Amino acid sequence: MSDFIIYHNPRCSKSRQTLEILDQHDLETEIVLYLDNPPSAEEIASILNKLELSPRDILRKGEDAYKELNLKNDKLTNKDLINFMVENPKLIERPIVIRGDKAVIGRPPENVLSLV
Repeated sequence: MSDFIIYHNPRCSKSRQTLEILDQHDLETEIVLYLDNPPSAEEIASILNKLELSPRDILRKGEDAYKELNLKNDKLTNKDLINFMVENPKLIERPIVIRGDKAVIGRPPENVLSLV
């Protein structure tokens, strides 16, 4: 079983750099290609708990889907936002690295070192 899990997008330079840091430290890492296998609402809620963040904190506001779905609307609940992330995983900030009950966003990639 891997000590680390990375929600990874191989097309993202920050995600690749974060994975490289994990590899440089010889850390066994489970790679989740979240765009191909989106996390469930329960998984996103668990990740948010480990990050100690709200759904709005991990939304990629520059994505077209963010604007098209009017996610800036402050009447949307956390549950609503999580459901939009399930349906549109590219809205999830990346990469997210988890170790046990803690998680970080790899922006900058060196953030992952706090879990090592």
